[in-house]
Parts: sequence; C-alpha cells; structure tokens
Amino acid sequence: MPLSQKPMRYGHTEGHTDVCFDDAGSCIITCGSDGDVRIWESLDDDDPKSINVGEKAYSFAQKNGRLVTAVSNNAVQIHTFPDGAPDGILTRFTMNANHVAFNADGSKVAAGSSDFLVKIVEVADSSQQKTLRGHDAPVLSISFDPQDAFLASASCDGTVRVWKIAEQVCEKSWPLLQKCNDVVDAKSICRLAWQPKKGKFLAIPVEKAVKLYRRETWDHQFDLSDNFILQPLNVVAWSPCGQFVAAGSVGGCIVIWNVDTRECLDRVKHEKGYTICGLAWHPEGNRIAYTDTEGNLGLLEDVCGAGGKQSNAKVSVPASNDYDDLFDGDDSEDFLNRDFVEPQSPRKVTADYEDEDDDLTVASGRTRNRGAIIEDDENSIDLGLLKANSAAEKQGEGDDQESFPPAPPPSAAQRPFYDGPMPTPRQKPFQSGSTPVHLTHRFMVWNSIGIIRCYNDEQDNAIEVEFHDAAIHHAMHLPNSLSHTMADLSSEAVLLACERTEELASKLHCIHFNSWDSNKEWTVDMLQDEDVEAICLGQGWAACATSTLLIRVFTVGGVQKEIFSLPGPVVSMAGHGEQLMVVFHRGTGFDGDQCLGVQLLELGRKKRQILHGDPLPLSWKAYLTWVGFSAEGTPSYVDSEGIVRMLNRGLGNTWTPVCDTREHTKGKSDHCWIVGVHENPQQLRCIPCKGTRFPPTLPRPAVAVLPFKLPFCQTATDKGQMEEQFWRSVLLHNYLEYLSRSGYEHDESVKGQAVQEQQNLLMKMFALSCTLEREFRCMELAELMTQNAVSLAVKYASRSRKLNLAQRLSELAAEKSNELAAVKELGEEEEEDFRSHLDAGHSNTPTEWSQSRVRTLQRQQSTEASSEVEDDAEETPEEAKPSSPMQRRNETVPKSTKAVVVSSSQGRVNPFKVSSSQKDPVGHSTNILDNITKLPKKSPAPTRRTAPSKEKGPVIKPLVPKPKSKQAAAAAFFQPRTPSSEKKTTEEKEEKTEAAPSETQTLTENDENKRPKTGFQLWLEENRSFILADNPDFEETEIIREGMGRFRALSAEERMTWTERAKGRETGDTSERKKRKHPEGVNGDRPESLEQASKENCSSAKKPKPSGQAGCQKLAAFAYKQA
Repeated sequence: MPLSQKPMRYGHTEGHTDVCFDDAGSCIITCGSDGDVRIWESLDDDDPKSINVGEKAYSFAQKNGRLVTAVSNNAVQIHTFPDGAPDGILTRFTMNANHVAFNADGSKVAAGSSDFLVKIVEVADSSQQKTLRGHDAPVLSISFDPQDAFLASASCDGTVRVWKIAEQVCEKSWPLLQKCNDVVDAKSICRLAWQPKKGKFLAIPVEKAVKLYRRETWDHQFDLSDNFILQPLNVVAWSPCGQFVAAGSVGGCIVIWNVDTRECLDRVKHEKGYTICGLAWHPEGNRIAYTDTEGNLGLLEDVCGAGGKQSNAKVSVPASNDYDDLFDGDDSEDFLNRDFVEPQSPRKVTADYEDEDDDLTVASGRTRNRGAIIEDDENSIDLGLLKANSAAEKQGEGDDQESFPPAPPPSAAQRPFYDGPMPTPRQKPFQSGSTPVHLTHRFMVWNSIGIIRCYNDEQDNAIEVEFHDAAIHHAMHLPNSLSHTMADLSSEAVLLACERTEELASKLHCIHFNSWDSNKEWTVDMLQDEDVEAICLGQGWAACATSTLLIRVFTVGGVQKEIFSLPGPVVSMAGHGEQLMVVFHRGTGFDGDQCLGVQLLELGRKKRQILHGDPLPLSWKAYLTWVGFSAEGTPSYVDSEGIVRMLNRGLGNTWTPVCDTREHTKGKSDHCWIVGVHENPQQLRCIPCKGTRFPPTLPRPAVAVLPFKLPFCQTATDKGQMEEQFWRSVLLHNYLEYLSRSGYEHDESVKGQAVQEQQNLLMKMFALSCTLEREFRCMELAELMTQNAVSLAVKYASRSRKLNLAQRLSELAAEKSNELAAVKELGEEEEEDFRSHLDAGHSNTPTEWSQSRVRTLQRQQSTEASSEVEDDAEETPEEAKPSSPMQRRNETVPKSTKAVVVSSSQGRVNPFKVSSSQKDPVGHSTNILDNITKLPKKSPAPTRRTAPSKEKGPVIKPLVPKPKSKQAAAAAFFQPRTPSSEKKTTEEKEEKTEAAPSETQTLTENDENKRPKTGFQLWLEENRSFILADNPDFEETEIIREGMGRFRALSAEERMTWTERAKGRETGDTSERKKRKHPEGVNGDRPESLEQASKENCSSAKKPKPSGQAGCQKLAAFAYKQA
C-alpha cells in the first residue's frame, strides 16, 4: 500500500514544536512555544488534552508514565503521564535547556542546554547527576546509546561528540557542522539518533545527507542522500525495527531510506514548505508523526509497507516518471482527489534478505531476466516480473503476465526522480460557512439568514436550525436519520443533502417553511452512482452540483427545471436572489496552485450567463475557503490566505481584493472564519479563530466586524488614503446600478450620499494637486468629476491664479454639459420606446406598470410638479434653465455667484472680470458658468428615477412613483413622458396660464422636427453600422450605451468637431424653418411661430434663453404688437 500523507492541522502557536508517540502508540504527544503539552488521540482530535508546563516548552520526552519537559525557566521538570500532575524538577541550568531525552529503559534523562553543558540525571533520584563538559557553544541535541554506554551530542561550536557516560569523557569528536553563536542562528538543530536495539550506527544529519558512523570504531560507513533534498536536513529518526531512517529538512522534505540497501523508499513534501523540526515513528513502525516551525502537526501512514513487512511493495507515484508519463496509468485512480497529498517518490523494490542483494540467480538455477531490473537502480529488482517470467517458463504461456507491467526498454533514459512542476491535488467540494464533516458537533452553514448545527454523537443525531431574525421563522429541531452532511438556508427554505450509501441513493431534501400549503417538504433521489457534492438556495429556486458534473435546478416547491453540465468537478456554489455562482476545477494546478473557474448565471425571467467559466484568481499556493454573495448581491469569495475579493461590475466583471483578514490577526496560525459580507455599511463579518481555521460550536462564538481596505500603495499619505477611499466607494456602490438595472427596489438616498462623498474626495485631491503644482493631475481628477464639481474646480483654479488650468477646466465643463444634454435626449427616446411597447399591449402583468391607476397617478403628479416649476421659473427669469435633470439636481452654485472664467472661444481674458449677464439676461453667454443655475427654492431636489427602463429582464419589485409628497411629484416632473402625456400636461399648463390651445398642438406636432441633434447623435448615425457589425445581437438600448462609451473614448478635439458639425446643421435647419414659417406669421400665425422658436431656443444647452412658459408668452405678445 502506498504511503499516504494526511492534511496537516494546527497544533501550537508558531515556533519550535516537538512530537513523539506514547509507549503504546495510542496517542500523539506534542509541545510548543505556547508552553503546552497536548495529547492527541488522533490527528482528527479537535479536543486534545492540554497540560501547561510553562511559558514556553523547548523539548520533551515521554516514557514509562513520566513526562519530562525543558521549559523557559531554565529547568527540566517532570510530570505524570497522562494526568499531567507536576512531579518535581529534575535539574536546572543557567540558561534554557534545548533538548531532553530518555535512555532505553527510562531510568535516566539527558539534557543539553545553552550554557554549553550536558547533564545526565537519574529519574528515581535527581541528586544523582553527571555533567559532561567540553562544548564551546550551546548544545543543539543529545541522544542516548541503546546500551547506555555512550551519549552523542551536537553543538553550535560545529562539533558532534560521543561521550563515555561512565567516565564522563569525550570518546570521539567530528567537526561536521557550521559554527554559530546561538540555537536560533543554527542552520540546523541536528537531531541525531542511534540505531535502536544494538546501537550499531549513529545517524547524524549533515547538510543534505545523513552520515552513519559505526559504533566502537567510529568510522564513517556511508551517507544516505537524495536529489530530492534541496536544503539542509534538520532531524533524523530511526524506525523501531532499525531498518529504516527518516529525515526531515529545513525546506519541508521528508525522506525515508532503507539502511540495508541504502535506497530511498519515500519522499514527501510539506504542504507549505515549512521547516520540519519534529519527527517520530510509531512503535509499530507504520506511521510517522511530524511537526513544523509554524506549530502544525502532520501524519504519514502506511510507511514502508507497514513497518517493513512488505518492503518490496512498489509505490506507483509519478514523481519518478518523465513528464510525458506523469498522468499515465490506471484511469480509475484519482490521484488529485486525495486529501492534499504531495507527490512522493516510488519506493524501490528490494529482496527480503541481504544475502540476495548481489545474487542474480533464482532458486531454480536459471538466470534472472535482466528486463526485470528497474532502471532507477541497478540493484533494484522487480519481483513481480520475476514471478511472472518463472510462471511463463513453467507453463509455456504468458497468460499470467498480463497483470504485470512490461519491462522498460534498456535504452530508456535513467532518471532518479522528476524535478519539474508537480501537479497540485484537487481541492475537494465544500459548503461555504460549514466546518469539517468529521466533527461530531459542527456548523453545517452560518450565513446572513441563520445558523444550522449538526450533532452526531452517541446521545443524539439531529440538526438544529436557528434564525437571526425570529420574524422569518422560529427555530427548528430536525432528526438526522439520513446523515445529512450538507445544508443551506434562505428566508424561504432549508435545503439538506446526504451522500449515497450501499442501500440508499444520494438525496436532496428541502423544507419549504415559507409555503402556504400544508405539505412543506419534498425529497429527490439522485440517479445511480450520482452523489450530491454542493447545494445552494436562491429566491424561488434550489440547485445542487453532483459527482457526474451536472448542475440540477429545482423550484423551491420541488419542480425540476434546468439541468446543465459543468466543465470540471465542482468546488463550491452559492445563490442569491436570481444569481447562481458555481466554482469548479478548470484543470490541474501545479506547484501548490489550484486551477479554478467560475460561472455566474441569472436564473430569472431573462436567463443569461454573466461569467463563462472565467479563471478565479487565488493567492499563491492558496485554496478556496468561502464563496458567496454580499447582502446586496455582489459575488465574493475568500481564499486560504485571508484575501477577500469582490466582483467589480464596473470594470468588466473583474475581481478586486477588498480586505486582507491577515492584517487583523495576531499570529500566523490565527484565521478569520467568514460569515457575511455587507457593502452598505462596508463591513466584513467573521469569527476570529485563534490557532485554527474554524470555530467550535460551543461556546457560541462571537462575530467580529472588519473594515474593507483596498491594497493601494502609499496609504500612509493623504493622497493614498483619499485615492483608496474614493475607489473603494466607487466599487462598493456598483451594486446600486445593478439593482436599478435589474428592477430591484433600493434607496436612492444611498447613491446620492455616495456621489457626494466621491465628489468631496475628488475635490480634496484636486486641491492637494493644485498645492503641489500638479496641473495635469488636476485635469485627470476633473475627468472623474460631475459637471457641478468641475464648475467648483474652475472657481478654485481661478482663485488659485492657475489661469491655464482654469481655461482647460472650462472647456471640460462645456464638454460635460453637451454630454448631459445628449444623455437627456437619449433617455427621453428610450422612455418613449418603452412606453410605446406598453401601450401596444407588451406588458400584461402587474410587475410592468400595466395598471391604469398608476399611469393616472403619474400624470397627476407630473401636472402638479410642472405647474410648480413654472411658477418658480417666472420668479427667476434671469436664470438659465438646466439642460438636464441631473444638472438641476447637482447644482449648488448660489444666484449671486458670477462667472470668473470664459470659454476658449474668446481667448485669454481677465478671469476676475465680472460678467455682464445681469444686464442682458437674454443675450448669449460664452462662459460655461452662466449655464449652471441654482435649483429653485420651491422645487425640491428630485430623486433619481429608478423605474425599469428596460422592458425585459427580471423585475422583482416594480419601481413606481408613490404619492407621498411634493418631492415625489417633482421627481415625476423630470421623468421623460410619452407624447400623449406630454400633450395632456401641456394642455393643462396652458389652462392655468390662459394660453391659446393651438400652441400645444403645434408643439406636439413639430416636437421631433424642432429637436436639435447633438454631436453624439451625428456620430452615432455614421457609426451605427460598425457597432452592429461588432455586436450583431445588441438591442437599441445596448447600441446607444456602446456608442456612448466609444464616443467618450474619442479625444477632446474629435468630440468638439462633432459638436461643431451639429451646431452648423442646427443653424441651417433653424434658418430654413424660419423661412418656411415666415409666411404663416403673415397670415396671422406669427405669435405661435415666435413662441415655438422661443421654446426651441430654450431647449438648447449651449444657448440659454429666457426660460419658462411666461417668458415665451411675453416675447410672443411683444412680437405680435410690433406686427
């Protein structure tokens, strides 16, 4: 049976750790720098017995019911075992003791300390002591001769000495080690060891080899080495039978040799490459326990074919094969599905007796088949092939040879081991928010809804469901007769799953507690040989991933729906609302890295796939530990290095790290167990775990809240802090755009606060850049600002006497004003198209604004709001009308504020000259600030319309205006209306202002003809074909959005060129209309024509005219009198 490596687990805090088995081999004993000695019944024991022996324990030894420890108070003390009761102090040193060891019968204890001394103490009478002096530096390690005649010691002075215990003199000394001043500076702790029973050899780890010296003669016999060892060896241990030697290196390698044949049997690599500092064989010789300098405990099983009894068994591991043969072999063997087992080397095959090493003849006298010799070592012989050849010769047929591999060709290149990139074992499937399955008391899931615990012991086998909010449902106690191992919890249901057994198929069980009928549970059996490996719940649906690479989707009531295949084995999955996220293996990772992919789907009315199996970024040599969604619906995940990443929808669905939980832990062995992510407020909810990766069920763990922080550079400076705060705010408020686009209800005040916060940060960075004379950087920051913020930046630059910067900012403000006008017109067109679909009977459901009552309410609110704004416009006729609702909402410049910088069309002028806009409110203003006005006092700031502008897509909660206050009415006024509603609203306004009804009719009929085209619209008309060629499936809305992106990507000069072209066309169209309409004025329609021309000029963002119905009527009356 091949050697197997169990996953390492936390044992002690980081620092030197020692390990051994008890006399019977029933438990593992460890000590660490935390001062505790722990007794583990097995590697999976999550509640080991702990004995505190001091502030820090450096070494220990156990034999005959006694436990001896070297602790930080410079003493060697003794405790009873396993009770741990103190039993006195054996001896003391002037400095710390670094290593202690029992002799063969347990009657004596030897200890080596940093004060250069080695003491041998009788356990029964501690006054009987012997002191060995001679080392010139701290003692690293000591080892008793099995016959109690000698004692070996290694020291920082670079020597290894053998002492005669009876005479207390140095028998032999070898200068083998590198000299150093202290143990912490030593290249290796050099844990040497004598061969058990007779003590024939002394094994000493020196650099990358184990040197063996013969007893009595002290001659160097041979070295045990391997090319797999890349760093110095640290510790050596003999098997109880004395036939095998195991050594651990500073680089985390464990190598096992057969001393008789001097061949390497197994090679094991530490999961993380930490230094091996403790190594101990099981008394039966079939297991090895080891520890590292980070306090972790590991276990190797089936070592050397169960303790050498089957030393001729081959280990088929790809470590010794060429790269092309790495994955050749039996397809049924799933190498990567083991519990994170590092690749190991093949065990060489040897004969059972030393006498047969050089004998190449079999018992029958026939010469052995040379093809049976494995080419890794010419002395290694494949006994299986020998038996097959012998049987073939006796029977004359080769039927028995079919079960054995053919002999490799003699000309094949000989290679002792493969040193290229090694495949990483695949991570097994897991449920986010759950603790390991082998625990008797564990969390099956802990999320933002509640907690599911599982108790599986002798007294009870049950599942408890607890809700954070008792209003959702009361707590539940469920029997676990089917041994469910997976669970998920939502506000609608509890989903459970169990693995298949020999008698029962794998089952998916759902408790729909939110159902209104009496039958709230349903169960589905999987197909034969199909296991459920991961489950999740969404809004109205449930899903499971199976071992056959399938995703099965069900309704929450139990109806089977979609089923599709995964590209690889599932790792984990999560659901939120209509979103389903699945993480799977895209391929085989190498050198400790996992190769994972992610799919993100929307299972609503309009099903679509957002992420198409894209690679999932992980930290170096990390694996996935948690995957899910934030409370607001943003996909997130956490890896084993504590890095939290979120999906950045605003950057092409990329993944951005938002938090490093390692920054909030004290020790390397401490971790944060994630239970929830929240974007508003910005919080990461987790459970701190000291010395482990998951919390116990009892006592109930406390939840901690961690802040988000993007890994920006130079966050200690003001600039770095503000940059991190700005982009974090942008990232963590992307969900608002997603909710609005998907038709979910959300609070608009949150987005308003976020925009205000972002603009404040931009202004602060702008001011800082101005102070540092970074004008180009100021322009880069201004590109991120809104039009209102750019206007404030213009004022700031002007007052700072940076005229060139102010001039460029003024041009940028003009561009932003044109873009706002274009966005407004495009929004009106989209809204008209959307409502025309509704009027044509496209929507027949209550979720798509089909109620006539809502439409009537909209018209009433629009009429009321328009009348209020008209009154305000009459009170402030000197102010220009904002070009868009966004401009009006964001305006904060007071009435008395005048322009200080003119546009580039007038050249460089005095920026502090007062504008003449007060004297001539009707005249054209070349300053961009003249177009930016203050919101009228009577008109409250309208909230951003969140109605679903798309007629398709999932709409969970329809976003309709609510008749609450005048604020809602004002908001409805700024919403684009259908032509019919515009007509009715205009008629009602004319009734209130006593205007002629014919004006409204003329305005409605000629609205399309009078609307000027912007530069973007001209550009879109010419480039629409190119956009459709690149994206043939785009709808009109998507074409416009893509066009906006491409238009903004143009240079400022190109955008201004298109704007000028639009102005030229607008001027030509206006002159033609005036020529056509002039005769109508002669026939008595001149007042209407003038009024329409006034309205046309008012709609232009670049030419502010007297705004409001009253102003237009006054001009019409004046013109009529002149005629």
